[in-house]
Amino acid sequence: MTASWVDGAEPGSDFPLQNLPLGIFSDDGGGRRAGVAIGDYILDLASAAELLDEGWRGDLALPVLNAWLARGPGDHAALRARLTELLGDEANRDAVELHLVGQSEATMHLPCLIGDYTDFYVGIHHATNVGKQFRPDQPLLPNYKYVPIGYHGRASSVRVSGEPVVRPAGQHKPPEAEAPEYGPSRRLDYELELGLWIGRGNALGEPIPIGRARDHIAGFCLLNDWSARDLQAWEYQPLGPFLAKNFLTSISPWVISPEALAPFRIAMPPRADGDPAPLPYLDDADDRANGGLSIQLEVTLTTAAMRDAGLAPHVLSRGSADAAMYWSAAQIVTHHSSNGCNLQPGDLIGTGTLSTAGDDGLGSLLEISRGGKAPIELASGETRSFLEDGDEVVMRAWCERDGAVRIGLGECTGRVVAGAG
Repeated sequence: MTASWVDGAEPGSDFPLQNLPLGIFSDDGGGRRAGVAIGDYILDLASAAELLDEGWRGDLALPVLNAWLARGPGDHAALRARLTELLGDEANRDAVELHLVGQSEATMHLPCLIGDYTDFYVGIHHATNVGKQFRPDQPLLPNYKYVPIGYHGRASSVRVSGEPVVRPAGQHKPPEAEAPEYGPSRRLDYELELGLWIGRGNALGEPIPIGRARDHIAGFCLLNDWSARDLQAWEYQPLGPFLAKNFLTSISPWVISPEALAPFRIAMPPRADGDPAPLPYLDDADDRANGGLSIQLEVTLTTAAMRDAGLAPHVLSRGSADAAMYWSAAQIVTHHSSNGCNLQPGDLIGTGTLSTAGDDGLGSLLEISRGGKAPIELASGETRSFLEDGDEVVMRAWCERDGAVRIGLGECTGRVVAGAG
């Protein structure tokens, strides 16, 4: 089967038969429950339970996907095969159609109860660009090419796409000031990332070997790690970001499965001459050959004035994640658990900002505006170095190549609003 009978699921759409991502939604007809995106619709898995294997129904009836993701690749593949049969064979239309809910009629929610959120820093072009602004002579610190750098984020403030971005306040110290002041961030920024959802976990004290790391990744999403650059500049030494990051992290609502992304796996980019080889616990021949992902990324901006005038969104960046990640998703998971740390179903891991080597695909305003020194000119006559109240950032991602059906990751959207006080 190559196509679905569902409206909007034709090849070229975000959610054809080859995608089938899981998510949690609600509508006027009921509370939060699991669904599958197909074309312009969501297949309500609770309503369609009788069409599914009886052993799956309990986990798929819950208002979060943690228990289902914990089942691992075998059950995930079996459900995918059954959904392909139901949504691809016209003979099943009468039995399935009454369980479809229009995406425009649904409200999306976080797919999982997130126990922990970790953000990495594997986008080498972003790390280099930012490093040049602060350390022109040594953009990358010596550990970067040996160890995947990460820090623990705040799980409680992760929200699904569409959550308002309340401008954070905190301490920031202008260069000319003798002491810091407290107030709203003046250098609010976005960061374009991929998110990884953990499926099966590991026991405390039992690291995940690199050769089995992919079996622990249940899916992918888009992730926006909103950042207050002025707060970060003042607080990040010696322990890294704190209030500059923990006020909000936005994610796209659909869990895109590894099976859907399989046709778009590619080799990891070769390391530059002189770079050290990964240490043995991070090195795997199959991961070198197939650990990369060919994903197209786009970020657009509209201001309040642009929307009022009916102007098209301004494209801030458009590029590919192909060569952006210095470390693979499997290496991230393996390193995270290498000291015995236990990962749990529903944990969320961010890749870090993904920027291309060229200026067309930079993943943050900090890079695009050169730290505020080169403001962006918009069609409305406005300029932007960092985000103002009323600005809306929309991230999109998709995969396409010859011989494969295009799939989309959906959107990750956020609009900035003024903070209290």
